[in-house]
Amino acid sequence: MSVLDIDGVNNFRDVGGLPAAGGRIRSGMLLRSGQLSRATTSGVNEVRSRVAHIVDLRDGEEVAAEPTEIEGPDTTHLPLFLGSVRSFFETDTSLEDLYLHLLEESGERLVDAIRIIAAGEPTLVHCTVGKDRTGVTVALALAAVGADREAIVADYALTESLLPAERSERIAAYLRSQHPEAVHAVALATQSPAPVMRALLEGVDARWGSAADYLRANGMTDRELDDLRAALVEEVPEQG
Repeated sequence: MSVLDIDGVNNFRDVGGLPAAGGRIRSGMLLRSGQLSRATTSGVNEVRSRVAHIVDLRDGEEVAAEPTEIEGPDTTHLPLFLGSVRSFFETDTSLEDLYLHLLEESGERLVDAIRIIAAGEPTLVHCTVGKDRTGVTVALALAAVGADREAIVADYALTESLLPAERSERIAAYLRSQHPEAVHAVALATQSPAPVMRALLEGVDARWGSAADYLRANGMTDRELDDLRAALVEEVPEQG
């Protein structure tokens, strides 16, 4: 897994290299990031050089506020939240409940996003921060092809340290002023605790059997799962 310096884009990385059953995740095939709207010219050119398809998981309100215009890669908008992002702060939703909401309410769109990854072209998945919607989508794709569980958790947890500290502090102060009684608001906006992703994947296993079974339950075929594995997993040469 490689953190990449893309000018104007936070939290940009390639998940290639993570260990997986039968090999490792292929480099250059699945990338993840925060929003792209502030990418500089050099940042845009770097994205173009690496990516054939962009999956934007933001809702219409977010896209309108921070539009992204990158010519070259195909872009698919798949808003995962049913309801606005703002509503989760107003109801003081925890990360655990937010992710459960995604699994229960957005299964078909999660599958649609992962189908694009399975097409086998270099794909960038992003939302606003690249933490929650992106984190769940990428984790499910990786888990479905047998990526190492703790490596998936570590990739998710890395986001918190990649967000600019000044931004996180500013957002935390704003949220405390707007939602002084909230328990979960700061975590929702700025944190990616490893135990949350570990619990999510364990919950998927307990309820659906596996990440692959979760995707099947939401419309993904065995052929598509085979394609996903072919796109993401490469064999590791024997050391001789």
